Amino acid sequence: MNATPPRKVVHKAADDRLALYDALLCLKTREELDAFLADLCTPSELRAFAERWAVARLLDEQLHSYREIASSAGASPTTVVRVARFLKEMPHQGYRLVLDRLKQKV
Repeated sequence: MNATPPRKVVHKAADDRLALYDALLCLKTREELDAFLADLCTPSELRAFAERWAVARLLDEQLHSYREIASSAGASPTTVVRVARFLKEMPHQGYRLVLDRLKQKV
């Protein structure tokens, strides 16, 4: 049996993802973003996003061991390694883009 989703479903998922990006981009304040994410995500999902972002920021400082970062962020060592890999090697470079932009704002 073929495990690949039908082409129509794949395109719909991509369209839905782009629509979500457009929704996020139209928000203007932290309060608006908070309200939208509170409706969109479960509290656990929001905690997971915040945890990964905390790990990315700590890794970017290059001052702490992975164990210290896991403890400080309340993350698993696996999460720290995964975020570190995305910071260094992955082609998307989304973490790096945002970290660098935030540094420019300061």
